[in-house]
Amino acid sequence: MAATNGNSSYDARDITVLEGLEAVRKRPGMYIGSTGPRGLHHLVWEVVDNAVDEAMAGFATRIEVTLLADGGVRVIDNGRGIPVDIHPKTRQSALTVVLGTLHAGGKFEQGAYTVSGGLHGVGVSVVNALSQKLDAEVRRDGFVWGQSFSRGKPLSKVEKLKPWKKNSGTTINFWPDTQIFTDSTDFDFDTISTRLRELAYLNRGLEIVLTDERVFEEQTEPRSETFLFKGGLLDFVKHLNSSREPVHPHVIEIIDRSAESELELAMQWTGTYTESIHSFANNINTHEGGTHEEGFRKALTNAINAFARTKGLLKDKEENLTGEDIREGLTAIISVRVRVPQFEGQTKTKLGNTEIRSYVEKILNRHLPEWLERYSSEARRIVEKCITAAKAREAARKARDVTRRKSGLESGGLPDKLADCSTRNPDEAELFIVEGKSAAGPAKQGRNSHTQAVLPIRGKILNVEKARLAKALQNTEIVDLITAVGTGIGDEFDLAKARYHKVIILADADVDGSHIRTLLLTFLFRHMRGLIEAGYVYLAQPPLYRVKVGSKVHYLKDDTELAEFRKEHPKVKASRFKGLGEMDAEELRVTTMDPETRTLLRVDVDDALAADELFSILMGDDVAQRKLFIQQNAKDVRFLDI
Repeated sequence: MAATNGNSSYDARDITVLEGLEAVRKRPGMYIGSTGPRGLHHLVWEVVDNAVDEAMAGFATRIEVTLLADGGVRVIDNGRGIPVDIHPKTRQSALTVVLGTLHAGGKFEQGAYTVSGGLHGVGVSVVNALSQKLDAEVRRDGFVWGQSFSRGKPLSKVEKLKPWKKNSGTTINFWPDTQIFTDSTDFDFDTISTRLRELAYLNRGLEIVLTDERVFEEQTEPRSETFLFKGGLLDFVKHLNSSREPVHPHVIEIIDRSAESELELAMQWTGTYTESIHSFANNINTHEGGTHEEGFRKALTNAINAFARTKGLLKDKEENLTGEDIREGLTAIISVRVRVPQFEGQTKTKLGNTEIRSYVEKILNRHLPEWLERYSSEARRIVEKCITAAKAREAARKARDVTRRKSGLESGGLPDKLADCSTRNPDEAELFIVEGKSAAGPAKQGRNSHTQAVLPIRGKILNVEKARLAKALQNTEIVDLITAVGTGIGDEFDLAKARYHKVIILADADVDGSHIRTLLLTFLFRHMRGLIEAGYVYLAQPPLYRVKVGSKVHYLKDDTELAEFRKEHPKVKASRFKGLGEMDAEELRVTTMDPETRTLLRVDVDDALAADELFSILMGDDVAQRKLFIQQNAKDVRFLDI
């Protein structure tokens, strides 16, 4: 068919070649994921990863990260310093090549680095391309060398700044480009702090200092934190278990360094009912798992069963403990370092190196039975915990049968109180989990029945952080929720069976509503985490206030929005909704349910470790930890509903 518009010719002149770092500026999302907050912070990770690679190679012991008062970031390390001599191929300084060329660095050939991090392999050149200014300073070869760039282009050649006889290292200062990051270039201290703490745990003995020189209303002095963990992963596990009751006092630690790979492992069982296993490959959080986790799980199951049989804790006629039984209450950190990591999975955070499975399994097969024998009384307590978990699993299995629903998207077997939608397409289907009968009525009337389903829940569901699955499955509200969503739970979870690709928690905009949201999120995080990781879980944002100015009605989400509104309308009177049930169907539709006018918050788990720790503190048994958390975060109470 002939072309009806555009240029019908297509030859060499139509091919665009993007030189240097132009491609990065043209399509930044391909290199850093997004131009929102996640992509902005990715710039910091790229620069810090370079410094950590120097530490992994044994050349750096300290990294300083500073959030500058003018919005920039400075990263200093005491490694070898980026080379500045002339590159044989490009005839430019190696510093210029590293900062100005994609896929240029010392990690593509054996020699400079045995192992290195950096998930995308794009490195600091991408940071350079997406910064309105970048200044590099290198201390090596008897001098301090410097070069400046703007949006990836050099402003000068590499210059000798001054003689230098002290320690070597690299300093990178960069200022994100507001042409790229149009929403915001404000870095979040807590996001960066969490990641740097994690890196310090993963690299024992590495000191990382984070300083915030920005001035805020509530903070006049620079904020600073120092991370240095000589115990490495051992300290990491102790930190994660600080709000949990350990089953045994000694943390199990296994370290192996071979010529091709390295393994560090620390783990400890607690009295909780969920497993907290977190794995890393070359410092990258492999939250989708992979071959290192597979090797770990198999070796762990074999070792515990063998010990239980040898000591007579499992009789001949009794079945082996399953992996699920053994991992109940287990906190474990697995960290491997691989020469050439192969990542796969939905977000490229699943390790695929097949040789790592057998490597991890072999190391654990050798060392884990030794530990169990050495600490035999502690090992017995671990096995007793696992046997109790097995009995509870059998009870849960019987209870779980109740939650099974028919295959496909048939309505048969669904909860009676579910007002389902008529569409059979999960992509457009939404499930509103609504608190209380009084709110369910307006929600059902105000919904679009083709795409929106409503599931009312009564009161506060069971806190699953303090209960085994068998008890949770006796809770009618939880059973109804599992049945409605359709994915199953735990080891049987299957995202492909999700009946809705938006699961929206709709609760009152008050403290009780926040508690209900937290209980529901705790259940989803612990037993249906795949929903959150897929981006299917949302929080509705119902308004707290209704304000009438003249004939126009305004709906305001919280006290902060009301205060802002009153700046322009100081005499206005606001009526406060006591709950969702006070809204009529039209109000609830316009403010909270209609995709054209509502605001939803998507629940992301960028950092599963931080979420794991937070749910343990907020919903666990450690009252002192929870009280401390509330005291430390009371100033942020305005963000309670987010």
